[in-house]
Amino acid sequence: MATDYGQGYGQGYGLDTRPEHSGGAEKRRHRLPAALRAPVEGRTWRELAYVLLSLPISILLFVYAVTMVSLGAGLLVTFLGVPVLAAALAGCRGFGAVERARARGLLRLEVAEPEPLRMKRQGFMAWIGAVLKSGASWRALLYAVLQLPWAVLSFVVTVNVWLLGWSLLTYPLWFWVFPVYAGQEGIQLYGDEHHRIYLDNPFEITVTALIGLLFTLATPWIVRALTMVDRLMVHGLLGPSRLATRVVELESDRGVVVDTAAADLRRIERDLHDGAQARLVALAMDLGLAKEKLREDPRVAAQMVDEAHGEVKTALQELRDLARGIHPAVLTDRGLDAALSAVASRCRVPVQVEVDLTERPAPAIEGIAYFTVSELLQNISKHARATWAAVEVWRTENRLMLQVVDNGVGGADVSGGSGLSGLAERLDAVDGVLVVDSPSGGPTRVTAELPWRAERAR
Repeated sequence: MATDYGQGYGQGYGLDTRPEHSGGAEKRRHRLPAALRAPVEGRTWRELAYVLLSLPISILLFVYAVTMVSLGAGLLVTFLGVPVLAAALAGCRGFGAVERARARGLLRLEVAEPEPLRMKRQGFMAWIGAVLKSGASWRALLYAVLQLPWAVLSFVVTVNVWLLGWSLLTYPLWFWVFPVYAGQEGIQLYGDEHHRIYLDNPFEITVTALIGLLFTLATPWIVRALTMVDRLMVHGLLGPSRLATRVVELESDRGVVVDTAAADLRRIERDLHDGAQARLVALAMDLGLAKEKLREDPRVAAQMVDEAHGEVKTALQELRDLARGIHPAVLTDRGLDAALSAVASRCRVPVQVEVDLTERPAPAIEGIAYFTVSELLQNISKHARATWAAVEVWRTENRLMLQVVDNGVGGADVSGGSGLSGLAERLDAVDGVLVVDSPSGGPTRVTAELPWRAERAR
């Protein structure tokens, strides 16, 4: 079950000398802190546009949803109510697609499309049934109902705070409007029959502008907090459900498991055909020749039988190695501690093994853990150029943890289609996780996390 990590470690273990960079460009450094540049950032204006557009869109969506659902519910006494209700839900799904696109463009929120309609057969009635049974349709309807009150609140708060901040900030530029056109000295703070207070002297005008500056600086963060609720609503109501997402993940994992099993079967078939099978065929031919020579030249026949005996030993060793690659007997009989110690003894570098388990996990998880460590140690032997390695296995709550460390040249990468990525896919197929920490120059630390499942009767 060994995997060649030449691509992942070949670049990693000291062969890639390119400088590290993120995204091909250095991060841009800003001279102003985020609090000061927020009012003029593109993100702030996009979020403001999102809030302003939400009100008319939510009114249209709410009116459509309530009208169509009410009409469909009222017509349920007749057959017409069912298709009208289905049309209402289908329209809400269409609005949901628009809202996802708007959130993607203005909020930079990537939301996957919900699960498609599942139709067992074609036809109008099948479509109606699929729409009515779809959870995504009803979540889109719920979004249409809940969006309006939140859009009204967001619009009112945003517009008032935004206008207040900018109007007070720019008050020194337009306070002259009051004495010229309004017949008063400035903004009136208080007034009755006997006394009035205006913001008209330089000190009061300056303080007003400073208060406006505070509101202006705070407004982007208020809008950002309001749009966080919009993000949650779009993601939770207009995206795929957690169950549908989980089904997609399981289908993908099942495909990985099937492909891995097929690849293992092809490897076993190839190893048997090219190894033990070919050797046994040659052995049968040698024994046939020895049988023919037995009467004519017993000495030559004995020599040929002796050579055949050596071939038998070699074939048996190949079969043992192949069986060990499928599932080693020591793992079944004595568990991970003994099996990993046996693997470590075959590694080219000294390996320290420490297994801290009070009980054994399920056989499937135990086998995956064994082959994970086996592949990582073989990888160290081939590519790491290390002088020592260590293997630790322990349990944390309901998870089985594995960690393989070496002092090699580092640079291992789980991406790029390497053997490490294949190992990560195998672990992911059983809800496992593979984390690789391998800076250039080392050391390399590979941590694997597997679900713990109690051992069943063997």
